[in-house]
Amino acid sequence: MKTDKKQNAEKNRVVLTGGHAATTALATVEELIRNGKWDIYWIGSGKAMEGKDVPSFESEIFPKIGISSHKIISGRLQRKLTFWTLPSIAKIPIGFFHAIFLLLKIRPRAILSFGGHAAFPVVVAGFFLRIPVAIHEQTSAAGRANIFSARFAKKIALARGSSRRYFPENKTKIIGNPVLTQITEIKPKTRMGRPPTIFITGGSRGSQTVNTFVVEILDKLLDQYTVIHQTGSVDYEKIKDLRNSLPKDLKNKYEIYKMIDPMDMDGIYQRADIIIARGGANTVSEIIFVKRPAVLIPIPWSYENEQAKNAEFAETFGVAKVLDQEEMTAQGLLAAIKEIEDNWSEIVNKIKDKESPDIDAAKRLVNLLEGIVK
Repeated sequence: MKTDKKQNAEKNRVVLTGGHAATTALATVEELIRNGKWDIYWIGSGKAMEGKDVPSFESEIFPKIGISSHKIISGRLQRKLTFWTLPSIAKIPIGFFHAIFLLLKIRPRAILSFGGHAAFPVVVAGFFLRIPVAIHEQTSAAGRANIFSARFAKKIALARGSSRRYFPENKTKIIGNPVLTQITEIKPKTRMGRPPTIFITGGSRGSQTVNTFVVEILDKLLDQYTVIHQTGSVDYEKIKDLRNSLPKDLKNKYEIYKMIDPMDMDGIYQRADIIIARGGANTVSEIIFVKRPAVLIPIPWSYENEQAKNAEFAETFGVAKVLDQEEMTAQGLLAAIKEIEDNWSEIVNKIKDKESPDIDAAKRLVNLLEGIVK
């Protein structure tokens, strides 16, 4: 026990902060632990959505793996006027004072931000407390918080070269997107299952839009496929009731999850033949690594159209077909799945020897972090 305390005293304290990074942050935590030189803390939002009692991915996962976690009071600038807009704006200045309090309590040697509204006050507070800050941008574009945070950072790590234009050239370095170790070890499939297995996900928070399309064609999907559906918290109970109403043979072909523990995602990907997803940066990086053909439906209102650009990156790699949410229908989604199924072997053969641009990204990000504390 005394030895552990001595070892912890010799480690550099690092604060990770942000939102929407999810498995990218977790993959970085893996590498920080392997590195053995860091004592890790997390500062982030406790809620995934303003005004809804939906816990954030990070607030649920990090405490479970022993990361010292702190929920920050933070507000955000919303794209649409809602009942929660003014209360959220009012919390913005509170967030800066809360961030200062937490950083003075933790006293880290460095801050690593993954973007999101909860990260911005931590970055600014860190700058004024003279704590070196690094930023990681996961998308093919750039998030609003990361753009605003750039002036306060010593280094900015980019997943994709297309993000360069948003940031100062002298601070940036392209490193890729950190991906969980067990996912990087998944081998490409050589043949589809019979029946094929479809994995449907809207990201860690789920997607009500994707869920609506899926429910509309669920009977046709279950007639031809095994379906694994990560619904998110909001729609889970409704879809659970729908599953329970199905005949036994169809119910057995339909697995639903509110949220999937990231440490269990490798098992899901190994089973999947086709993936239906949004265009989140983490999901796109994982799809490219596991090389499962995918139908991507990017969120049309994401900042700087980042999800569409992420999806285009996957399409250019050869692993995905991209659908426009504003124009698609449930029947159009069904047709896209069928097209992927019909061309599955051709798609897999074309990409099986392609190398993911995210290999060793976590190691490169930790090396960059070490550089700013020297």
